[in-house]
Amino acid sequence: MSRVANTYWVDERIKSQRPTPRATSSLASVQQISIDIIGTRAEVRRRGGILPSWVVFAIIVLGISAVCVTVNLRTQTKAHLAAGELAMMETDVQSLRNINQTLKTDVERLKHDPRAIELAARSRLNMIRSNEYVVSVK
Repeated sequence: MSRVANTYWVDERIKSQRPTPRATSSLASVQQISIDIIGTRAEVRRRGGILPSWVVFAIIVLGISAVCVTVNLRTQTKAHLAAGELAMMETDVQSLRNINQTLKTDVERLKHDPRAIELAARSRLNMIRSNEYVVSVK
């Protein structure tokens, strides 16, 4: 039975795998400084932590409120900018509708009114009748 389980070998192996704690002077000084500032673990546990629970709760509520206010203000700003862009686009659309209406009336007039055809030919194409002469005056 002693050949099946060698507990001495297992115990020595476990001991060799554990790191040995090293005490250095800088680590000790850091620990002493933290004990001076915060206190020992027993003192911190007795006080209920470094900060009281109501302070932690107040910080969380304040943070959540700040996030909500920031999101709301950003959303309102974007909505205001979008409303301004919508108003500008509506005025552009109305002006384009007016231009389209005037162009439609011009097309209808050019299709059916001979005087409008003559005026357009004279003004836009610089055409003249066969019995007219052009005299340029400078």
